[in-house]
Amino acid sequence: MSDLRVDVEGPVATLTVDRPAKRNAMTRAMWAAVPGLLAQVVDDVRVLLVTGAGPSFCAGADIGELLGGDDPADPMAGLRADNLAAQAALRAFPHPTLAVVRGHCIGGGVELAASCDLRFADEGAVFGVTPARIGVVYPPAPTRALVDLVGPATTKWLLYSGELLDAAAALRVGLVDEVHPADRLDARAREFAAVLAVRSALTQRATKEVVTALTEGRDAEPLAARRFAETIASGELAEGVAAFAQRRPPRFPSGISRD
Repeated sequence: MSDLRVDVEGPVATLTVDRPAKRNAMTRAMWAAVPGLLAQVVDDVRVLLVTGAGPSFCAGADIGELLGGDDPADPMAGLRADNLAAQAALRAFPHPTLAVVRGHCIGGGVELAASCDLRFADEGAVFGVTPARIGVVYPPAPTRALVDLVGPATTKWLLYSGELLDAAAALRVGLVDEVHPADRLDARAREFAAVLAVRSALTQRATKEVVTALTEGRDAEPLAARRFAETIASGELAEGVAAFAQRRPPRFPSGISRD
């Protein structure tokens, strides 16, 4: 769709929210399109970047649609379902995901960014989660994502107040991982994506699975054991050790099990 697109350059896909006239506010149709767009590229790339067109990352959900549902008892039901499905699809993407944030990252923008593995921001970025400003009860899944990133107290601060954090404060509390000048942000994100693209896909997939299991309080040992067996069976571990001994870049296989 025209307001949301995925571009592929080598091993890196970029999901761009492209509605700059509305500061990239997300409509229900845009949320609904995210899982399908990710499915189109999942087998062809090694890294996913998520960004916004123009000066903003994403200013949140389109406020005009919040009460547009058919059920008067819950007019946000359809929008909420599509929004949560989009976040889940981003979290489940099997390769490293990196939000590249400039300008406004508010509400649904924070949901997009928090659903990625990592977040790089420019020095002018501002972050906020604003349900308390309009009387929305924030769902458990994005609340959990915030708790995992910034802890319970800062999550409460954000949700209670709806106040904004600048990039320096977001870095300090752990909401973002790196902050760069605006003219360096894209280059730094692509440099880091290039690093990720040549590392072990099995290590990365195992890391994502194990970290998720640990944060959800599940036993991560079976996941780690299965992926370790896969590194041996695929020859990836042998290649990594040989490359280290020979002082050359490893040539890791590109495929990993999706089960």
